[in-house]
Amino acid sequence: MKKQIAYNFAVLRVVPHVYTGAFAPVGVILHARTAEFLDMRVITDADELTDRAGDLDVELLVRYLESAEAICRGDESAGPIALAPPSERFHWLTSPRSDVIQCGPVHEGLSADPAAALHALFTDMILKS
Repeated sequence: MKKQIAYNFAVLRVVPHVYTGAFAPVGVILHARTAEFLDMRVITDADELTDRAGDLDVELLVRYLESAEAICRGDESAGPIALAPPSERFHWLTSPRSDVIQCGPVHEGLSADPAAALHALFTDMILKS
């Protein structure tokens, strides 16, 4: 049996009307510090986002979500924050903000395979919601 690795994760959500607090889950970000793993899965399909987010500017929303993915991956074209270490990028991406894209609380888990855990969380919490 493989060694279990501790990880942190948060659900990325779209808040169409910040003043109401209603939200729709659109992605998951997962960080396993000891495995140097940081990745996220998000919905970027415009039709699916329209179904979840309603009357938002979906093209702009897709660009923001793709930018978050680039920061998560450490893509230098995403700006200086993308060049930070994975832990700092995770904390920046999951920090509280009053915006249309927000993260829920950070939770913990254990898995021998962080990539598989991310896939399972995305399937259970996003695709099945």
